[in-house]
Amino acid sequence: MKINISSIAFFILLLAAAAGCKKDNKFKEVTVTEVSTLYSPDDGRNIVLQSAGSASLYFEWEKAVAEDNGVVYYDVLFDKPDGDFSHPVFVVAADNNGTSTGASITHKILNNIGKLAGIASAEEGKLKWTIASSRGLSQVISQKVRTINITRTNGIDAPDVLFLTGEGTEGGTTLTQALTMKALPGGNEFEIYTKLIAGKKYAFVDSKTNVFRTFSVNANGTSFKESTDGATVAKDGIYKIKMDFSTSSITISEITKLDFFMCTPQKRETLTYQGKGVWRVNDIVPDFTASWGSDDRYFFWITIGGTEQKLGSSNKDNQPPTTTTGSFFYLNFYATDKNQWDYSFKFPNRSVKKCSITVSFSSDATNYSHEIIY
Repeated sequence: MKINISSIAFFILLLAAAAGCKKDNKFKEVTVTEVSTLYSPDDGRNIVLQSAGSASLYFEWEKAVAEDNGVVYYDVLFDKPDGDFSHPVFVVAADNNGTSTGASITHKILNNIGKLAGIASAEEGKLKWTIASSRGLSQVISQKVRTINITRTNGIDAPDVLFLTGEGTEGGTTLTQALTMKALPGGNEFEIYTKLIAGKKYAFVDSKTNVFRTFSVNANGTSFKESTDGATVAKDGIYKIKMDFSTSSITISEITKLDFFMCTPQKRETLTYQGKGVWRVNDIVPDFTASWGSDDRYFFWITIGGTEQKLGSSNKDNQPPTTTTGSFFYLNFYATDKNQWDYSFKFPNRSVKKCSITVSFSSDATNYSHEIIY
């Protein structure tokens, strides 16, 4: 049998190249050094936590080094005094997407960490903290550990869900008809847009079937407590109610107007409240006229607590949508923006002669939104 030596040699070289590629492509974990020095806060520092959203505490540490001199990522680990950080009670990424050697952590987050560590509201307790450095899948936890002594805010442990009920509410006293309070990110805040009836009681409960906890607004109208007393408002109206359990605070702001606004002709149409966080205006004639031809930009003005705010798009400028529902129509608050055109939406159809418009702040929806109906 005749053997082709050159073919055999080529085959051997091909196998060797394949083996080499396999070896070269094998994932190699990049090791990093541990953080050897913690700079701030000082060990044993006492912090009385504040409820203000701007209050924060800065954590800083020495830089770690990666084996390939690449970027190192850091996490601040928190644990109970007897913990070993194998299962920390909370982890906060460093600033700048985890790459900074510091982290500015708000008092609200520290208050929540204290709660997770078993420190009661308004009580003082100790937390341990250290830094984990990493480059890939594995972390290196620093052997350096410090403690902080925190005094938690006078908050109330938040329920997982919350509902509004009572004879002064849209759902009445029938518990199964209680209105859902929208849970906001972080787990401590809830809000709702709804109608309240003057002189008739309302309260907040943790279930629509088997109530375990009830919360009522205090006489000052700005705080609440765990109580079945209930509360009332002095005036029939549409209200935005926002509760913060981390501070036991509540704001109840009357909504007196919601207008659809066409940007160029500056024409307004007032929407009427329909119930359960929904407003509507029927059979309006949109005005697309402009000195340069036509313009279909629009947004909304809402007056809450006597202050008019813009409700607009997440984008400063837009192209017309191809549908009449979806994420394009989500509503965003711009409390101080008074520009005539910025953050406006555009009509899905400029040939519309007449249309109806709904705005929904329903707590059952994931996003607040609006719809053009024609």
